[in-house]
Amino acid sequence: MAVPYTFATATTSIPLSQLDSNFATAITLGNTAVYLGNTTTSLGNVALTNTTITTIQEPTTVSATAATGTINFDCLTQAILYYTSNASANWTVNFRGSSGVTLNSMMAANTSVSVSFLVTQGSTAYYNNAITIDGTSVTPKWQGGTAPTSGNASSIDAYTYEIIKTASATYTVLASQTKFS
Repeated sequence: MAVPYTFATATTSIPLSQLDSNFATAITLGNTAVYLGNTTTSLGNVALTNTTITTIQEPTTVSATAATGTINFDCLTQAILYYTSNASANWTVNFRGSSGVTLNSMMAANTSVSVSFLVTQGSTAYYNNAITIDGTSVTPKWQGGTAPTSGNASSIDAYTYEIIKTASATYTVLASQTKFS
């Protein structure tokens, strides 16, 4: 049976030998050791100061889907969405937390999320022609100052979005399109 551990000070730690077999992973946040186990664990909002991170693994959804219509990008479940079938029309990306959670409720003011949408292109290329957040239209600021007017044939177009929440349901979105072939 797992025993709940509470850390009262920033220097408290518990040796792995004192934990049962369900707890095999330790993360140190500052001077505090946090033991997580072998399953997905959410720490919620944790502020880290002067922390070295050696590797970050981002949740990625790879789908044999063609970009077209409105694509819901669920920021709670993925940082990267990769469509491996050739795009079949221009598309709108709708950013949200999930099907039941708005991005507005997921994010605090003055925070941001960084996400990428990778779109496979065939000989006829299409592009992201509109962006919405929780179903409401947003005009992004595009890298280089001009929104794309086409995709890149026979490549993978990587769209990267930095979504900054400045107030309730108010966002600044920085966007870019990069060709990979």
